[in-house]
Amino acid sequence: MQIPNSLKKFGIEQAVSYLSKDPEKNLPTLMNWVDKLAGDSFARQRDAIRTIINDPENVYYPLVTHVMHDVDPEVLKTTFVNFFLSANIIGWPKQDAVREKYNCNVPWAVLLDPTSACNLHCTGCWAAEYGDKLNLTYDDIDSIITQGKELGIYMYIYTGGEPLVRKKDIIRLCEKHSDCEFLCFTNATLIDEAFADDMLRVKNFIPAISLEGDEAATDGRRGKGTYQKVIKAIHLLHDKKLIYGISSCYTSANWDSISSEEYYDSLIEMGCYFIWYFHYMPVGNDAAPQLLPTPEQRTALYNRIRHYRGTKPLFAMDFQNDAEYVGGCIAGGRRYLHINANGDVDPCVFIHYSDSNIHEKTLLEALTSPLFRAYHDGQPFNDNMLRPCPMLENPEKLPEMVKKTGAHSTDPQSPESAEHLCAKCAKYAECWTPVADQMWHGSKGEAKYLAKKQAAEAAAKK
Repeated sequence: MQIPNSLKKFGIEQAVSYLSKDPEKNLPTLMNWVDKLAGDSFARQRDAIRTIINDPENVYYPLVTHVMHDVDPEVLKTTFVNFFLSANIIGWPKQDAVREKYNCNVPWAVLLDPTSACNLHCTGCWAAEYGDKLNLTYDDIDSIITQGKELGIYMYIYTGGEPLVRKKDIIRLCEKHSDCEFLCFTNATLIDEAFADDMLRVKNFIPAISLEGDEAATDGRRGKGTYQKVIKAIHLLHDKKLIYGISSCYTSANWDSISSEEYYDSLIEMGCYFIWYFHYMPVGNDAAPQLLPTPEQRTALYNRIRHYRGTKPLFAMDFQNDAEYVGGCIAGGRRYLHINANGDVDPCVFIHYSDSNIHEKTLLEALTSPLFRAYHDGQPFNDNMLRPCPMLENPEKLPEMVKKTGAHSTDPQSPESAEHLCAKCAKYAECWTPVADQMWHGSKGEAKYLAKKQAAEAAAKK
């Protein structure tokens, strides 16, 4: 018999409440509840969690206990319900139904820019070009989320600009769409006690705070005094028992700092729950291609992060080097898309070309547009999962898609052609390709390559 979603929600809430009474003892009981509700869904991920909670010596056991003891119980309950039930158990089958019906991508998450405004001007950031004139209204964002939920999308991630310029609207949207989980890339300088209290009240908002490494590196790119403001915000979030993590963009200038053991350990000491690493992209006419990491730097970071994953209790994702876990490029609506502050629906937060605008088309119409169909039909863009991007590692592919579909630049200040953008990536791709091919094919030969390819294909079908 099919269990009603309302009963599933009640069951999860009760299980999480039960967990808080004695986390270490009751964690296995919670997983039993999850197994009953999930059925065959996400079995591999649930097995990994069960392995952790059944072994106090596991490297991630301290992270699990950190979550159980140091997050407000009501925040934990809401996060668990929204992430596990809404975004996965309820959302994924709805997404699959739309994918099959329309033969298109449907994202797991939507990234959107509430505003182009930002209170900082960071070196190499395209957002600084946009100024403060563009905004998605509250009604715009509400409509995007409402449409998204009809497609099974319950994860929304704010980018910018600095999203917290729009604090009041962001909190209102959290309140209205209490069944969704909201994440936010933020410089954290606008997080104050009043906003932290709002976060504690709505319970479904998680910041990913931008750091460039130590104080010198962060202030060098983001402005003097930024680092201390970030540390103050982190302490405030910790004291309020909220969930927070870090977002770090690695460049040729800071890669060593943000992948150092000292930096990684400092994040654990600050109580961070995750770190997302992003590769610098030379987006915009004023971008700085010299900030692109060298093959040696990218390889070193790849190896360091994998080493830390096996030895330290902090959840880390390296988005450019982890494509093997998601079957290649996840943009173009395959797992996410981006909507800028003008309403343009971009396939990727780093690829500012579009043939759709949310003011003119529905979200579903954008997903079935020529550009998004080109992504759908072209993915993966390379069988080597260390070369996933149609811009950075395969720079011949993006201009071809843009030209074929009639897409245009969505940069409102200084439109950039796809040819100009990808020309900045050509030398990088040329240097990275032999290194990536050796890393992907070389260590265990063709058998490893085929196994990974087959696993990616199987994961993509689920």
